Amino acid sequence: MGWINNAKGDGASRHAREAIQAGNSVLVYKFIEANTNSRATAPMTGMAEQIQAIEAEGWRLDKMAAAEGKALSGERVALVCLFRRM
Repeated sequence: MGWINNAKGDGASRHAREAIQAGNSVLVYKFIEANTNSRATAPMTGMAEQIQAIEAEGWRLDKMAAAEGKALSGERVALVCLFRRM
């Protein structure tokens, strides 16, 4: 995992822990990643690592929605994930 994905994973872990400390049983988290080629089928490694970071804190991915779009600097993929406490 590169340093950017490490930082994103660390942030996701921190938000997951904060949600637990706040007594939440549901966490909705938005992941955004640059999409170099939206027409290619390939692993979304950076997003997978962030999801794993949240699950490592005791959450389970329950539902997910995806969207693609253009931002100022190019194409982006967004995943909105609903996690529940295990």
